[in-house]
Amino acid sequence: MSSLKLEVDFEREEDGRWIAEVVDLPGVMVYGATMAEAFGAAKALALRVLADRMEAGEDLDGVVFERRERVAV
Repeated sequence: MSSLKLEVDFEREEDGRWIAEVVDLPGVMVYGATMAEAFGAAKALALRVLADRMEAGEDLDGVVFERRERVAV
């Protein structure tokens, strides 16, 4: 099974909030009160962006779907 790995960069703001940015998906940047919260929000947004791109028919480099048929016996 192949996997898609996305790099997430973190930065702490002066007010204490965390910014998480998914490097490979331009525009996917979120804030969180904690690093863990920002990470969770970044992952959720990244999945939404990928789903929207797939629905729009965009080819997603590195994401591979394999079709398998199962034959009932």
